[in-house]
Amino acid sequence: MSGDVVVSQLGARMHYALPRILASADRLARFYTDICATDALAGRLGRLPLGGAAAPALKRLAGRVPEGVPPERIVTFPLFGLHSALIRLRNRDDAAVTRHALWAGARFSSLVARRGYAGAAGLYTFAGDGLEQIRAAKRQGLWVAVEQMNAPREVLDRLVNAERARFPEWVEGVADNSGVARAFAARERAEWALADLIVCPSEFVREGVRDCGGPVEKCVVVPYGVDPGEAPPARLRDRGPLRVLTAGALGLRKGTPHVLAAAEALQGIATFRLVGPTAVPGAQLRRLRVVADAPGIVPRGEMRAQYAWADVFLLPSVCEGSATVVYEALAAGLPAVVTSSTGSVVRDGQEGFVTAPGDGAALVEKLRLLASDRDLLRSLGRNARARALDFSVERYGARLLAALPAPCQPVPLRPHAPQAARGMRLERVSP
Repeated sequence: MSGDVVVSQLGARMHYALPRILASADRLARFYTDICATDALAGRLGRLPLGGAAAPALKRLAGRVPEGVPPERIVTFPLFGLHSALIRLRNRDDAAVTRHALWAGARFSSLVARRGYAGAAGLYTFAGDGLEQIRAAKRQGLWVAVEQMNAPREVLDRLVNAERARFPEWVEGVADNSGVARAFAARERAEWALADLIVCPSEFVREGVRDCGGPVEKCVVVPYGVDPGEAPPARLRDRGPLRVLTAGALGLRKGTPHVLAAAEALQGIATFRLVGPTAVPGAQLRRLRVVADAPGIVPRGEMRAQYAWADVFLLPSVCEGSATVVYEALAAGLPAVVTSSTGSVVRDGQEGFVTAPGDGAALVEKLRLLASDRDLLRSLGRNARARALDFSVERYGARLLAALPAPCQPVPLRPHAPQAARGMRLERVSP
């Protein structure tokens, strides 16, 4: 069998960029995932005329096509994937979401470990989803890379809890999730201890590992990339309100209270559109819809039209890994106003502006400047497109492959890591 790396991934992260990159380099030995559109079961489900809450999930499932990945190297667990998806539909608060993430990660990881690694030299998995398979892989002498795709859970909770204290009106019926959050953080730490390499998409994530006392010496920063597509048409609008687009689930982590405050402060100067799930307290959603358009979830295939509508992209998140929507916005020629916590590749004053998380006044100031200076807006937009070309999928692939051990390259064993991992207490959590 050609290929020396096993990839284990829940969902269709970045359109299956990771297994596609390794397959194109002839390094993909096997790709494990939960469920995708190529499964017979998934195909039948996608043809069902269901409505209600299940309809969007089935539509997204139909788009899960791992193009560029040899079908004979794909192993799925569709019954688990379906079960997991049904649980996700019932989740109503952060505690339930985290509880499900713990259960799904452990279950998926155990399924992968039982199927094995077919003689591969290395395993690439994702934080929270890999502990059981990492243990099995290390027993068999494989090197292990763990992608810490978001800031560590300990960092995320600290930042979001600060926003909860600041905006209590955005918190509604939230169950105490401290126990499951600690369990998730402990799981991450156990994975770090066993891993040979921790792949971070941004310096923000690497600094998060450092802040948690994690093994930062194992970390390597590999920014993501997107297909830049064809150059967007020139934006010639010199009149009318500035069109501001933001994308992602509305809520505290994405900085939606600051978007609302900006929309209220800039009425008549800027028009706002927020695309993404709208599961926020009803009073705040009604207030938001007075000053902004909030259409809800927009299918991935329709996002290009959203970027074409906008003049500027806004993402004032308090915690991310490296949000791919920012890469997409840059590729569309949009200047981006982001926070330092988005883990983006935007450089302050060059492709947009980078503000401190939670600084709503700075967001308003930067948007007001862009609304009044269309030459600056166009200049930043040209820079944004050029920056996106430096962060294409191809260049992401080259950076990633350079970070991984070369084929058949031995990785020094760290005998202290397994003992450290075994010494951690991990809670068992049901779905």
